[in-house]
Amino acid sequence: MRYCESPFFFERRKTREVVVGDPARGGVIIGGDHPVVMQSMLTCDTMDTAECVRQTLELVVAGCQIVRITAPTIKDAANLKNIVAGLRVRGCNVPIVADIHFKPEAAMEAGRWVEMVRVNPGNYADSKKFAVKEYSGGQYAAELARIEEKFAPLVKLCRELGRAIRIGVNHGSLSDRIMNRFGDSPLGMVESALEFARIARKNDFHNFKFSMKSSNPKVMIECYRLLVARLEQEGPDWNYPIHLGVTEAGEGEDGRIKSAIGIGSLLCDGLGDTIRVSLTEDSPREIEVCRDLLAQVPFLTTGGGGQAAATPTSSDSESHSEQNPDRFVVTRDSWPFDPFNFSRRPTPEIELANGVKCGGEQTVRVVVTRATFDKVAPKINPRADVKPEAVYENLDVLEINPGADFEVKNDTWLVTVKDGLSMPTIAAFRLLARELKRRRCANPILLKDCLRFETTALEPKIALLRASAVIGSLLADGIGDAILVRAESGAGQSLRLAYNILQAAGCRSFKTDYVACPSCGRTLFNLQTVTARIKAQTEHLKGVKIAIMGCIVNGPGEMADADFGYVGGAPGKINLYVGKTPIKFNIPEAEAVDRLVDLIKEHGKWAEPGLTN
Repeated sequence: MRYCESPFFFERRKTREVVVGDPARGGVIIGGDHPVVMQSMLTCDTMDTAECVRQTLELVVAGCQIVRITAPTIKDAANLKNIVAGLRVRGCNVPIVADIHFKPEAAMEAGRWVEMVRVNPGNYADSKKFAVKEYSGGQYAAELARIEEKFAPLVKLCRELGRAIRIGVNHGSLSDRIMNRFGDSPLGMVESALEFARIARKNDFHNFKFSMKSSNPKVMIECYRLLVARLEQEGPDWNYPIHLGVTEAGEGEDGRIKSAIGIGSLLCDGLGDTIRVSLTEDSPREIEVCRDLLAQVPFLTTGGGGQAAATPTSSDSESHSEQNPDRFVVTRDSWPFDPFNFSRRPTPEIELANGVKCGGEQTVRVVVTRATFDKVAPKINPRADVKPEAVYENLDVLEINPGADFEVKNDTWLVTVKDGLSMPTIAAFRLLARELKRRRCANPILLKDCLRFETTALEPKIALLRASAVIGSLLADGIGDAILVRAESGAGQSLRLAYNILQAAGCRSFKTDYVACPSCGRTLFNLQTVTARIKAQTEHLKGVKIAIMGCIVNGPGEMADADFGYVGGAPGKINLYVGKTPIKFNIPEAEAVDRLVDLIKEHGKWAEPGLTN
């Protein structure tokens, strides 16, 4: 199986077109040769028509091309008629997507008024009881027939009215049936989506796209890769467009880093026709990050901007004759990593610096330049979690051009890609890993966020996106034993960014990890305010993951591997979870944060501020 043409060259995946609305009147075409479409979601109550119209217009001004609105009930779905009418009378023809989880009846109502309906297969026709059950072949077939009975009417309605459908699977919200056969796994997510796609195709409906969202970027990347590979296996006419997103990414730098790792890495591999950056912030800010992230793809898929090169080029200081074209031939056995099952590239453990080791079972280490070290070292407490672990200029590191011949005498050398190459950074390190594998060398690899530097310093927000996409992509491949961030010009910022990337990629845990959903019309409390309150009391808890979910839809299932959960259960009432298990119910919102702290203490995960280092 394969998910892209090559891990070394950029080539956008060829898909069929999906039409959302009337392109001549403000609608969009997704896929084909069309640019990647940016979208976002409203945060207000769907029954508040005026506010829905206001927020939609605000998003359109920001550049949003598709707007999603939740429709949890038939009543909400019916009000989409008024929202759409309010937009159209104001001259706004942006396509509207109804977000449906549990009620097929609401989907049918919404399909009458909006250009697209999103359904979550795990919720749409199944109720989750987290029950363990073995299904016989006959029982499983009966379940599929029941799903078809629920979903086929929507497919027929959308075909008749010219609507589109998004088959949107979320990690953690799979049905009991899928969970029992495939587990809470990327394979389970893909099979769940394909079941619904087969129903659509059986009814001669093809105007749909897929999404495979997770709050864990590594899981999300694996899911999309597997989906695309499975679609190719199904046949050439299964080339449906893909919507990319890291769900519940959170806010601030952490939300942007997770999104850049997940969305950015897949875009650089040629996948993705629409994107949404899910932030626990005001929705227009999501569009700014979408735009910035899309703008980086040409730089990340070439040696420094412009059009993607058809063939790799050597360093400006080296002869092109030193290139070996055979290096770039892709065969079944030539991939430097398994794209569908994460495993860290095996290496020996070596001494990095001053007793710090890397490789083997060691955590991924953080290297800084001498200039950065000189600026930050005097300010760092020796017990701090965020600190340089080695200085680049002091390392005994072998710098390699993987596109030319090279020799590695033993596995105890730390290796990296040579600066100045005009090869894309991701491709260069993948090629290095493959060439080491060909030579049966297992040397630990030092990753860099860039190989060439801009003439002027990058804006911090751009440096963050580029470094996260490059290093995060390679870490998701299982490549990398130490990392070096240099494109961020601020010394302290570059050090912090390196650690934040490692945390977002699941490689290290040096601070509290938050899984926070973006707000929508289902949300039962102010997510931004509550998230800030929870962080104020818990952000010193290293190694603890807390999920903050506005409603039960993003509740026990989609919290995935969080240690504790704070979930809206009813207006003004909060339910608290330990893992996926609800522990305390209907806590008044005014008390809920303190009760969450009490729950953390009860389970031995609490430490007083200042005592966590």
